[in-house]
Amino acid sequence: MGTEWDTLRKQARHLENDIDMKLIAFNKVGVGAASSSATASNTDTSPLLGDHVFESLSLEIEQMLDKLSNINEKMSEIPNSGAAVMHVLQRHREILHGYRQEYLKIQANHTTRMEREELLRGSGLGTSSPSTSGLSRRDMYLKENTHLHSSSSLVNDQISIAMETKEHLTSQRQHLKRFQTRMHDISNRFPLISSLIQRINIRKRRESLIIGGVIAVCTILLLLYAFH
Repeated sequence: MGTEWDTLRKQARHLENDIDMKLIAFNKVGVGAASSSATASNTDTSPLLGDHVFESLSLEIEQMLDKLSNINEKMSEIPNSGAAVMHVLQRHREILHGYRQEYLKIQANHTTRMEREELLRGSGLGTSSPSTSGLSRRDMYLKENTHLHSSSSLVNDQISIAMETKEHLTSQRQHLKRFQTRMHDISNRFPLISSLIQRINIRKRRESLIIGGVIAVCTILLLLYAFH
């Protein structure tokens, strides 16, 4: 166990040192590649060497991480006993995990910077026109800040319009509420009015019947008197 374990551990340490140095270079190239991309867009040239170096380092580091992972797996397969050995193996795994996280972080930062530069170019800040060809990076950000300020003003105007609309709708709601209250009061009074009209109609019908009866009696008396 001892010879194989020691050999694998030396390989792991050597590879960890190489990966650490590669990650430092990888980070520097990632920062420089984004800046070079902005310069290349202004001079209308082909992609610069920085992008190619970044991709090459990315592939190389990924292969080294996979190799280190395989070494750690071989170390874990060796029969061992003792807390010290397990601690060493756990430490190598933690180092590998940390390198992977750093690798992914550098890639994500590089992607974010590239997307930002692409956004600047898409908004006209990275084109080679007479008005922007002499702009420095600071001027580009100042111009972008001006665009953001203009957008903020437009948003504030929209918010003001929305607030005015809200106040208008609130006023209409209050008017409708008062109208609803009045209709409710009328509906509460309506049964009394209906009852009064019904009583008047009954009284009219009763008077009509009485008058009709009187007329019928008088007519009968007149006929009897005439034929008598």
